[in-house]
Amino acid sequence: MKFTHSFAALAIAMLAAGAAQAQTVLKIGYATTKESHYGVGSTVFCDEVEKGTQGRYKCQHFPSSALGGEREQIEAVQLGTQDLVNTSTGPVGNFVPEVKIVDIPFLFRDYDHARKVMDGPIGQDILAKFPSKGIIALGWTENGFRHMTNSKRDIVKPSDAAGLKMRTMENKVHMDGYKTFGILPTPMAFPELFGALQQGTVDGQENPIPVILSSKFSQVQKHLSLTGHVYSPALLLLSPKTWNKLSDADKKVFTAAAKKGGEAQRKKVNEDEANGIAQLEKDGMKVVRKVDGNAFREALKPAYVSYAKEFGADNIRKIQDVR
Repeated sequence: MKFTHSFAALAIAMLAAGAAQAQTVLKIGYATTKESHYGVGSTVFCDEVEKGTQGRYKCQHFPSSALGGEREQIEAVQLGTQDLVNTSTGPVGNFVPEVKIVDIPFLFRDYDHARKVMDGPIGQDILAKFPSKGIIALGWTENGFRHMTNSKRDIVKPSDAAGLKMRTMENKVHMDGYKTFGILPTPMAFPELFGALQQGTVDGQENPIPVILSSKFSQVQKHLSLTGHVYSPALLLLSPKTWNKLSDADKKVFTAAAKKGGEAQRKKVNEDEANGIAQLEKDGMKVVRKVDGNAFREALKPAYVSYAKEFGADNIRKIQDVR
C-alpha cells in the first residue's frame, strides 16, 4: 500500500513538473501604464494567447518602460532577450525603413482613413517587411493622433510653435516636419520625458491624448493644442527566437490574438479621445480646440518635397487616396 502511495505521489510530481516545463512565460513591454491603451491591448492579446494555447503560453507584463525605452525594447526583441513589445512606430523606422512613410505629418484625414490603410494592402505589405530585418510584426495596434503640449503659450498656428524646444521621438520624418513649424526638435527617449518637462529642459512634447492622460503630463504642461499633426500607429512585435519555437497552430493563435489586441487598443484610444480632453481640462490644462490646420499644412510644403523624394510621390498618394 505504501509503495502504491509513493508511486502515485511520484506520478503526480512528474506530471506537475511536466506541466511547469510546458508553460512558457513571455516578457511583454510597453512605454505606458498597464491601465493605458497599450496595457489594454497587450492584456487582451496575452489573454487570447493563454486561452488559445490552453495555458502553455502566458505573459509577464513590463509596463511604464520597465524594460527601457521603445528603441531599446525593439533591439531586445530583435536579439531575442525580450519576447514582445507593443510600440509606437516612432523608433521602428530605424529598424524597418519602410515604416517611416506612415509617420509623415498630415498624411491621414482621420481615424477611419488611418485604420483602413493599416488594415488594407498597404499596411499588410509593410508588416511583411519585418522578418527580413529580424523582427516578427504580429499586427498593428494604435497610439493615436498626436497633439502638442507646452508650458509657454497657446499654439493655434505654426508661428506660435516657433522657437519652442519640443521633445520628439528619435524619428527623422517627424523632426523634418516639425522644423518647418519653427520648432526646435529635441529627440529624447520616452522614459526621460516627464523629468525633462518638470525641469524645463524642454518646453513641450507631442503625443496622443491617451499618452498625455496616462503619463499625467497635465502636472507639468499648461497648454494643449489639438493639432492632430501626425497619426501614430503602433505595432505588436515578437522575437523571431520565440516565433520559430511555435507550431503552425500556435502561430495562428498568436496572429489572431494580435488582431484582437489591436482592436481593444483602438477601442481604448476612442474612449480616451472622447473623454480625455475634458479630464485634462479638469486637471488644469488650457485646451485649444480650433487650430489653423491649413496654416500647418502650408508650412509643411517644403518637407513634403523631401518626403516625395524619399518615399515616392505615388506611394504617398496611394495612402492619401484610400477611401
